[in-house]
Amino acid sequence: MEPITSDYIVIKAKENGVNVIGLTRGKDTRFHHSEKLDKGEVMIAQFTEHTSAIKVRGKATILTRYGTIDTEE
Repeated sequence: MEPITSDYIVIKAKENGVNVIGLTRGKDTRFHHSEKLDKGEVMIAQFTEHTSAIKVRGKATILTRYGTIDTEE
């Protein structure tokens, strides 16, 4: 088994109820995991062989190796 070396991202909620949704790879993109964060909570997520995209809904700061992104206020 090859070690997973995919990128990680950090999501920090700036309000209660921020949704983090993992989307699958493959022929059809589907939701496969969902988390709800409250203000101040931090989640570290990774892109994997099953996760091709991560959707963040709500006010949050997202840190990646490419930079920091703040969702719209």
